[in-house]
Amino acid sequence: MCNLYSVTTNVEAIRGYVRALRIELSTVGNFAPQTSIFPDYLAPIVRNFFDERELTRIRWGLPSSSRAIFEAAKRRAEKVQKKMGRQLTPEEFKDLLENEPDSGVTNVRNTDSQHWQRWLSPQFRCVVPFTSFSEFNREAGGDIWFAFDDSRPLAFFAGIWAPQWTSVRKIKEGRVTTDLFAFLTTEPNAEVAAIHPKAMPVILTTPEEVEIWMTAPWSEAKKLQRPLPVGSLRIISRGFKEDPPPDNDDLAPELPAEPDLF
Repeated sequence: MCNLYSVTTNVEAIRGYVRALRIELSTVGNFAPQTSIFPDYLAPIVRNFFDERELTRIRWGLPSSSRAIFEAAKRRAEKVQKKMGRQLTPEEFKDLLENEPDSGVTNVRNTDSQHWQRWLSPQFRCVVPFTSFSEFNREAGGDIWFAFDDSRPLAFFAGIWAPQWTSVRKIKEGRVTTDLFAFLTTEPNAEVAAIHPKAMPVILTTPEEVEIWMTAPWSEAKKLQRPLPVGSLRIISRGFKEDPPPDNDDLAPELPAEPDLF
């Protein structure tokens, strides 16, 4: 499960790759490099915005299923009841359920689930820019960072997003209404499997794949939920909670006419 990644490129590189025309300035700001993005952080995505592509920042973590939230509320109710020495009334449990914290689901694997199917149309698909991502393995050194090469070229996760979802993300924050996103995972390729054998993010490797993900019917887009070929990725850092760009890295590289990450 990928719960940590970085994006250290700039706005123009992202716009050039995915043909984003609109920038949500109130969220993007000056687009400073993010060397460690954790769950529930604001992070950049590119999504369809009517007839344009929009670059914006929203919170990482789609809503958990209603069943998962109900089960979590039941467990919390048991603790509350034990402390109070009595059963909660139906009204009390309803209030507890409505305010059950849900920090969200960062990675989506089972796209056959009814919970996710509401967000699989192009309207709710997005791409998530990244330059490196981490999988944790204590024996291998902690956070193990992957990229296509040491220069950490721009690439994109295949993501989905949910508009204006109301929930309690954190108890101290209370109920909030906000846009949310997550990205898909799939079986790992050889490099990632050596560190994290369960899954790897779904990575789009060309502008053509980005277009398919953003526009194609689901029957075609779902074919992109596959591991990368063997040899596509390399480990570029170990043991750190952030992955800064290489020394003297140019954060505004010129994109090739036909980007090719391999």
